[in-house]
Amino acid sequence: MDNFDWRKTIKINLFALKVAGLWPKEYEVYKPNLYLLYAVASTFIILGGHNLSQVINIFYVYTDLEALTATIFVAATNIFSIVKRYFFVKNLKTIKGLLQTLNTDQFRPKNRRQMELVELSVKGWKKAYVYCIIALATNLTLWLSVPVLNGWVKFHRLPFEAWYPFNTKVSPNYELVYLYQFVCIWYMALSNMNVDTLIYAFMMFIGSQCDILMDDLKNLNVGSFNEELLRCIQHLKKILNFAKVSNKIFNVIVFGQIATSTAALALSMFQLSLVDIGSGPAWTHLAYIFGMLTEIYYYCWFGNEVQIKSDQILYAVFESKWIGQPKDALHNLIILCERCQKPIKITAMNLFTFSLETFIAIIRSAWSYYAVLSTVNTDE
Repeated sequence: MDNFDWRKTIKINLFALKVAGLWPKEYEVYKPNLYLLYAVASTFIILGGHNLSQVINIFYVYTDLEALTATIFVAATNIFSIVKRYFFVKNLKTIKGLLQTLNTDQFRPKNRRQMELVELSVKGWKKAYVYCIIALATNLTLWLSVPVLNGWVKFHRLPFEAWYPFNTKVSPNYELVYLYQFVCIWYMALSNMNVDTLIYAFMMFIGSQCDILMDDLKNLNVGSFNEELLRCIQHLKKILNFAKVSNKIFNVIVFGQIATSTAALALSMFQLSLVDIGSGPAWTHLAYIFGMLTEIYYYCWFGNEVQIKSDQILYAVFESKWIGQPKDALHNLIILCERCQKPIKITAMNLFTFSLETFIAIIRSAWSYYAVLSTVNTDE
């Protein structure tokens, strides 16, 4: 197990982040080289240019509620992608430091049994990654194909409403801007999704460490019970610190993403209510809603898994061979039990904990915002 590398379990995620300009090689951070130039250029030309054009367009349509919501619900997600990118790069050194911590001996699986536990958790994360890819590909394909499928191309209508300092209704301007939006939205979505799935991975890592710790506790040797117990206590402290640091560096990203996604859900549902069911725009809105729900659900699901697994550590303690151990070992056992009374919770700015109950609450909030928009539109 000495050759086990946690990075290899999420190598597809790290490769995609590298393509998005967010992951310098190995454990390095940004240095003055071609990769830094690529990251900066792609951020300003692709993300900055696309978002600026959408923000400016808001000032042209702000008197039309339908057009305004159509612009805002996409622009909000796109604009937040730059904020997400900033905080990710800002904490990149710490993120890579956490991955180095994972590859120390205490965090690695120690036997075949623990490897199977880890593989089960990694399998769950990989399924989530595949589902996110499917949601992403479906969403973007529909959005980018609507002008073609609905015949809007002959009117030179773009997939995303935006302002440009030139006439996009004539060729070849229209085709060039269409291609520009195609590249921008795919690049932005790739960046967003893989930051999200890396956060899922870190929650998966915390849950896997809880699995390893529980297995160690259940299989403490009678002859060296106290020595092995002390190692378990040290492992628990490191798991708690890993969870604390992870939660701290991703706090703003996660909170902003949930807030943005909730608002985008409400705006998308409002847009869906304005079009004919079965039409091209309806399918794009449904795909967008599915994508947002998938993103929020996995935040809550992986957070819920961390809480459940950390809560089970206490029960693993009582499955160990603690009966008949000396007083110093029992004293250490009591200390461990006291700390295990509080499960690990993944939070967003300490305002709410990620759990399946939170997922339901977010859906209710989105529906409430949608109801307000519908009422305002009806009154007008």
